[in-house]
Amino acid sequence: MKRSIIITDLTRFKAGNPHVCTAGIDRQTGECIRPMPYLPFTECTRLGILPGGILTGEFTAATSRTAPHTEDCNYQKLTFDGPCSGEEFRNVLVGSCFASVEAGFEVSLPAGEKVIPNSHQVQRSLITLKIAPSDVEIVEDSYKPGSIKLHFTDSSGRRHRFFPITDLGFYDYAQRHRDSGALAELNIEIARQKEVFLRIGLSRSYRSPQGKEGFWMQANGFYTFPTVLRYIRSYPAPEPKK
Repeated sequence: MKRSIIITDLTRFKAGNPHVCTAGIDRQTGECIRPMPYLPFTECTRLGILPGGILTGEFTAATSRTAPHTEDCNYQKLTFDGPCSGEEFRNVLVGSCFASVEAGFEVSLPAGEKVIPNSHQVQRSLITLKIAPSDVEIVEDSYKPGSIKLHFTDSSGRRHRFFPITDLGFYDYAQRHRDSGALAELNIEIARQKEVFLRIGLSRSYRSPQGKEGFWMQANGFYTFPTVLRYIRSYPAPEPKK
């Protein structure tokens, strides 16, 4: 069936992976859809696909999908139809909001925990949170220079610290400005906004070198209103040819 989704997630993989993970909200039903297989980064760049963009195609539930990644859908005849309005983008984010991380993933976790055990029956892998701008801070990972993390407090009052950020725009921004103090300027700009929306996702099941296994939480998307952070929502300019 032909459907149009508004892109809410544009997520990077580890260095060397030529693809990006995209996901979006169906404009008519509000259902979250993750197009599978993953789109090549070069194709997203060529078409200018960014959060708030409209993807249209024939989406069908992937026969191989398993919880919590119930959003996985195969696609055919995919086209990019340009950006939606700021109002519509905000509306799809509001419509997919949960009060907290625990409410969204229907789980009770110890303070500071970022991994949901494989044994827990999670029904979704993507949620939206609305966060007060004063309760958000972007910080550099002191153990991994050039990498950025997120501190935030959700509506339940729970504080989340050093949350991984996989949002492609934020990653590129950090790489381009790691030594310029730009993160401090970014936090000031965020604090001036009226609303912040976070897209929180779960990884595929992963076992760390330390033996911890499960679905790892990460920040897939970071959106501010009323001002869009244009320098975050863009692809980096290509390096000049020498």
